[in-house]
Amino acid sequence: MASPTTTLETKEISLPSTSMVRVISMSECRAAAASLSEAFANDEVTRYPVYTADMAHYSESYKFQMHTDIMEYVTAAHILNGLVMTVGPNYASVAMWLPPGTEIDGWLTTLRSGLWRLYYKLSREGRRRFFAEFLPLLHHTKRDVLGVRDADSYYLVYLGTRPGEQRKGYGKALIQHVTEKADAEHRACYLESSAAKNNHMYKSHGFGLRKTIYLNYGARPVGMDIMVREPVVGPARRSGGAWKGATVAAVNVASVVDVVGVGVDKKEMVERAPPAA
Repeated sequence: MASPTTTLETKEISLPSTSMVRVISMSECRAAAASLSEAFANDEVTRYPVYTADMAHYSESYKFQMHTDIMEYVTAAHILNGLVMTVGPNYASVAMWLPPGTEIDGWLTTLRSGLWRLYYKLSREGRRRFFAEFLPLLHHTKRDVLGVRDADSYYLVYLGTRPGEQRKGYGKALIQHVTEKADAEHRACYLESSAAKNNHMYKSHGFGLRKTIYLNYGARPVGMDIMVREPVVGPARRSGGAWKGATVAAVNVASVVDVVGVGVDKKEMVERAPPAA
C-alpha cells in the first residue's frame, strides 16, 4: 500500500505581531540553536550530561559553550531529517519536531549534523549519562507509551522561547501549527516535559500526562513528564484547560499497524518563508 505524504504548510497564526511560523534552513542552524540554548540555560535535563562531577573544575562559560554545542548538533540533525520551526523576531521561539516516519539516529545524519562529536566533547561521566542512560530511556519510553503508533506520531523534541519573548503566544503557535495537521491525519503527538511549570500550557493544547520518568545517574533524580495528545477527530472545545469532544482513544489503535513507518517528503513538507531579518 502506498504511503501518503505528510505535508506542512507555512501559514499565518493569530499573534500579537505579524510573525509567521516558518521552517528554518541549515544556514539558520546556529542562530536557532543559540536561542534554544538561552531558553534551556537552566533546564535540568539539558544540563544533565554537561554539569557532571568530573566537569566541576571547568568554568561556567566553558560548560555553557558545551551546552550550546550540543543544542547546535541536535538542531542540525532535526533540520536534516526532521522539522525545525521558528516564530517571532530573531528566532524568539523555536520548536523541533520529528514527523511520522522520521528519525535522527542514522549514521549519515549523525555525521552531517556533528552529533558524533559529542562522544569526544563530553566528559567520561557525561558520555555515560547521555549515551548509556538518557538516549535509551527516551527511546524505550516512547516506544512503550505509544506502542504500534511510535513511528506514526508527531514527536515534539524541543520547544523553547527566550525569556524576554515569553507570554507572547509564540509557543502556542509552534504547537498549534503541527497539532492541527496531526488532527487532520488522526495521529497522536508526543513530548517529554522537563519543566512541570509548562505542563499547564501543554494540557491546554490537549496533551495528557501519561507517566513520569527519571534520570538517576546524577546526585539526585531528574524527572521528565511524558505527555501524549490524542487526535481530535470530531467537534471539540477546551474547557478548564482540558479538551472536550470526540478523540481517538489510545486503546483503539489496531488499524494503525497498517500505516506505521509512513514517510515524509521534506521537499513538500512546507513552503519556506524567507529568513527573519
